Amino acid sequence: MALQCGIIGIANVGKSTLFNCMSSTKVETSSFAFTSNKSNIGVVDVPDPRLYRLEEFQATEKTIPATVGIVDIPGLAKGANKGEGVGNQFLADIRSSDALIHVLRCFDDEELSHIEGSVDPVRDIETINLELQVKDLESVEKKIIRLGKLMKTGDKDAKRGVEVLETYRDTLENFQNASSAAVAENDTKYIDDLSLLTVKPVLFVCNVEDEAAVNGNEYVKKVKDFLKDENAEILVLAARLEADIAELDKGDRKDFLEDAGLEEPGVGKLVRSAYSLLNLMSFFTVGPKENRAWTIRKGMTAPKAAGVIHSDLERGFIRAEVIKYDDFVSLGSENACKEAGKLGVEGKNYVVGDGDILHIRFNV
Repeated sequence: MALQCGIIGIANVGKSTLFNCMSSTKVETSSFAFTSNKSNIGVVDVPDPRLYRLEEFQATEKTIPATVGIVDIPGLAKGANKGEGVGNQFLADIRSSDALIHVLRCFDDEELSHIEGSVDPVRDIETINLELQVKDLESVEKKIIRLGKLMKTGDKDAKRGVEVLETYRDTLENFQNASSAAVAENDTKYIDDLSLLTVKPVLFVCNVEDEAAVNGNEYVKKVKDFLKDENAEILVLAARLEADIAELDKGDRKDFLEDAGLEEPGVGKLVRSAYSLLNLMSFFTVGPKENRAWTIRKGMTAPKAAGVIHSDLERGFIRAEVIKYDDFVSLGSENACKEAGKLGVEGKNYVVGDGDILHIRFNV
């Protein structure tokens, strides 16, 4: 899939450290602000225990997980919308992302300076929001002017467009994100071409010291209180601890995690949350050559899902033979599922479920 999550935040919050934990593409980390002048792109495996459980029932030569794109965007600062810090170049990188992971500094460290002189994650949220809101306001106002010219020719749709855009403008002028604008769902079409920054779904990550990785700290409490009315997902993890975990062999990780009071690396939860934030899910194909998780959008039909495997499968789609994951692992094999009546034959309108095991029948 071409969808990707952008990692955003102000400088020196641990974005690049997290990126390095998630991606095989490694980038330089530094205690100095704005040391990077470009965004870094990585492809990240999505941890899914179901995929590896399938190996118990279908021996295979290789197992291939689903992936998601992650972009490490250098730190923003006040005035980014006017070119300050990394400026407009990286606002454009945010615009091209489908969802955002907003990393917040929730730890004290005298050796790592904060660009504002003190640690305050709530202030940092407001700083980033303001920069994105100002940029969105510029986009909305330009389109209002453009549609205003069409209104003068009697274009009724342009008139409705201006009314909707004025609602967005009022929302942004009141320092609220465009996502909170009181606009009917069928009217959001008037901003589709603008790729507004503040309508993108956001996952907040509180980067804490190692000791707070399990229960958080006072900074995390402030973030949760600030965001309590936004229905926002908030994850707590310690980037430095995650970096240590990432350096260990898989065999040594279990003891390390137990000592830290963790059941799994926090990065695993982060990747799965990013996957969900992008409205993605996985279906499986199994066989002696390959067990694989495939990435699709939620709500995708069987022919579209088949097209993710290969365009010929979508073009020549006849039917999908479907086994639910839970049925497969409880009964133990495809044949057992057939005998129990748990193998469904589905047509072109079937909406693929998360974890479905598919076998596509096609003819080209």
